Parts: sequence; C-alpha cells; structure tokens
Amino acid sequence: MSDRDNSKEELLAELESLRQEVAKLKSAEAAFKAQSELLENLVEMARSSAEKHLLTGILKKTLEVATRLTDAERGSLFLLDRDGAVTASILTRKDTTAEESTQLIGAVLDKGLAGWTIRNRQVGLIGDTRLDDRWFEFPNQPYKVGSALAVPILRGEALLGILTLLDSEVGHFTSEQALQMLLTAEQIALALENAQLYAKLDESYSSLEKTKLALQNELEKGRLLQRDFLPDRLIQPPGWEIAACFYPAREVAGDFYDAFTLPGDYVGLVIADVCDKGVGAALFMALFRSLMRLFSGQIRLEESDVLKKEPSISADDAIAPHKADYSAEIDALKAVSLTNNYIAKTHWQMSMFATMFFGVLNPATGLLTYVNGGHELPIIIGSSGVKHRLKPTGPAVGIMPNAKFKTQQVQLEPGDILLTYTDGVPEAHNPEGKFFTEQRLLTLAQEPTNSANALLDTIEKSLRDHIADTVQFDDITMLALRWAKNSS
Repeated sequence: MSDRDNSKEELLAELESLRQEVAKLKSAEAAFKAQSELLENLVEMARSSAEKHLLTGILKKTLEVATRLTDAERGSLFLLDRDGAVTASILTRKDTTAEESTQLIGAVLDKGLAGWTIRNRQVGLIGDTRLDDRWFEFPNQPYKVGSALAVPILRGEALLGILTLLDSEVGHFTSEQALQMLLTAEQIALALENAQLYAKLDESYSSLEKTKLALQNELEKGRLLQRDFLPDRLIQPPGWEIAACFYPAREVAGDFYDAFTLPGDYVGLVIADVCDKGVGAALFMALFRSLMRLFSGQIRLEESDVLKKEPSISADDAIAPHKADYSAEIDALKAVSLTNNYIAKTHWQMSMFATMFFGVLNPATGLLTYVNGGHELPIIIGSSGVKHRLKPTGPAVGIMPNAKFKTQQVQLEPGDILLTYTDGVPEAHNPEGKFFTEQRLLTLAQEPTNSANALLDTIEKSLRDHIADTVQFDDITMLALRWAKNSS
C-alpha cells in the first residue's frame, strides 16, 4: 500500500473520530439542555400550588423532552423501586383503565423491550420491530410501531426507571440518538431523583402540617375547656364590685382566679399561679381550682373548733387577730391545707405546686380572712393610697404534705380596693428585656379611682404599653375587689 493510500485511510479515520467527537458533543449539549429544562421545570412545579402532583408532572415533562429530542411519535416511562416494582408510570396508551394499565405494564416488563432493558441494564435499540423478538405486539394495538428505543435511567448503580420511545417508521432511531438519550438519561435520573425527594419532603411537610393542625385543635379544645373553669360572670355581692383580668401567654395557662359564694353568704376569692407553663400546668390549674371549690364548701360554716386546734395565730399592727366570731371563715380556709395535702401526697412525683391567695369575705362587715400560700403580696388601697400588703402566711401549695398555713384577717373599709395579681404582672418584659416591676404597679395603685374595673383597665393599658410588640412571657392575671358602699 502506497503512502498516499495510508494517508487517505488515516485522514478518513481522523474524520470519523472527529465526527464521533462532534456527535458526542452534540449529545452532551442536548443532554445538558434537557437537564436544564427538566430542573427548571422541577423548580417551577415545586413552587406551584400543585405540589402533590409534582412527580407526575416531572414524568410528563421528561417524556415530552425525550420525544422532542429524538423526534419520536410517542413513548412511555416507568419508575421503579429497589425491588424493580413499578411505582409510577406514563403509558403510551392513554385510554386504559387501572386494571388494563397493570396488565400492559406486566406484559412489557415480562416479554417486551422494557423488560429486556431492565434485565440487561443497557440501551435497547430496535430498528425494525418485525424482525426483533424483543418487541412484544399487543393484541388490537391502536397504533403502528416500526422502531423503538429503550433507555435505562440509572443513578449510580440504582435503576430508577425505563424510558421507551416509539415511532411508526422503521429505522427511525439511530445509534447517535441512542447515545444522546443515554447521556440524557443521566440528567433525567437527577431530575427524577430530585422530584422524588421533593415529593417525599412535600409528603413529610403535609404530615407535619396535619400533626400541627391536630395539635392546634387539641390546644384550642384545651383553651375552651380551661375558659370554662374560669367564672363566666363574676359574682357581685350587694355593695361590692369584683373585677378580673386574664391574659394567658399561651393557648392554655397555669394561672387562674375564682370568685364564688360560700354557705352563710360568705364570698370566696382565689388567685393562683401553678408552676411551669403549657398543658401540664393547665391540667393542674383545673385540679387546684376544683379542689379549692370542693374543700372550701365541704365543711358547714357553723360551730367550728378550728381555733382550738390551731391556736398559733400571728398578727401585726395593721391586721386584726382572729376572733371566735369569725371561725366560720377559717373553716373554709382549711381548703388550702386539704388541697396542699392532696397534691403533695397524690402527685408528689410531678413536683407541681401553686402559689395561691385565698380570701373569705364577709360582705356584711367587710372582714377578709385569708391565707397567702407563697403568693405575690395583695395590695389594699384606700382613699389615700396603699394601706396594707398581705404577706405570705405559709408556703406554696402542694410542695410538702402537712405544711402549716396560718390564717390572717384584715378589716376592709367602704371605698377600699383589694388588688391581687400573679407574677406575670411585675415581671412582664419590654422589648429591651426590662421588667414592668412591682414599684410601677404600686405607683399605679396610688392613683385615685372609684372602680375596681377602672383600676385594672389602667394597669392593663400600662402593661400593654410596656410589653409593646414583645411576645408575652408569662400569664397575666389580676383579681380586684372594691367595697363600693356599706351594705349592712
């Protein structure tokens, strides 16, 4: 062979190599464009309102891109799980029932080109379906298939699916198109994997949203139930005004207040703050409230011998000592000790307790007999400002069994206001983290007023101005009592 012939063969080989390189570059470029289109479409669908149809949408888009790249007339696409079972599909025949679709998929996976591609994990190219036993012809097939191309969609070693393209012309699909679709299949795998992840995330998000909604519904039920434990309307004994303010920090609260009549025309006043927050505190709030009502009305307010059993009664210059005439009120106040023992002995493992002020008022005389179980100091306000602070007479309720709770009495006068509150008032935060403070509360209490409601409104407005747009940290509860006039 002459040098001229050698040169010619080398030139032809070089041209063929260049042609193949160009074909690869074109295929790679087409694959890149396909990837960009699929991923852009994926992102767009992920942002749309039809997130639950995301996977179906990307399957349709994938098939649309593949048929356009190869100029195929139709195609199908199967997604597979790790066991090779079909999890989603887009079929060539659109007018089939679910049962027929299952039969068609089973046939092509068992006898057809798609099944061969799954088993061999390589491109299946059929130039003439009449001459290739890998082609399975369905009975009464409504369209003609002359050539077919099946491409495995691989992500590493994992087979994600099978893409099959069909055309009525024999020899429609070329080896260059087979290479192009093989490269494109890698990008399709990436898009499908992302679509599956999006679908799983969407499913998880939907599940979380459902769980969140269920929890919110339960909390709302708890809030409504707890609201029923608080007085719907406060009793208003003749000549007296009782007002309250209650703003929970969450859906349910640990604070509570109560005002109720007792045998003998006495009035019970309770304000309490259960330790901790949330559902647990709310459950114990309901328990404390029920026990106080039960135990305070359980004993008849007659002929009590409480003074004989508990002779140790402290007094100071501002507060009158107990008298036998008022032993009925002291009987009602035994509810604090009974509640304390029940909580401390029955629910000791929960370590739940409450600070509590419980007063029993004789509306006819204005005498208030009370127990302060570790609670914020109630304020008695007269015409000239703050007159007394009612100091604790025992520990918080529920900490230890058989704790001692001493009773005290104070004589209210016409025009006096009793202001009780929980620690959420002085400890309310502003945006800078500073407390509202007890001193500020006392300053407001010094301002002249002739109404318990008006006093609470003034304090509440000042609190709201202080808190501003800060998230409320703790429950805010106040209960006020005013002797409007002598009711005797």
